[in-house]
Amino acid sequence: MTRLTQIARTLWRQDEGQDLLEYALLITLIAIVAIGGVTLAGTNVAAVFNNIATAI
Repeated sequence: MTRLTQIARTLWRQDEGQDLLEYALLITLIAIVAIGGVTLAGTNVAAVFNNIATAI
């Protein structure tokens, strides 16, 4: 068995590495949703202010 295979099997058995990966994926998903929400809200707010400016 090669050294790389041994390392991979050791990492596969360790729960800490899996937990860390799950947290990283969760944080990434939250960041993507937050960026999308802020972008959408920013676009909508800009449209409202443009309508108000046009009406004035």
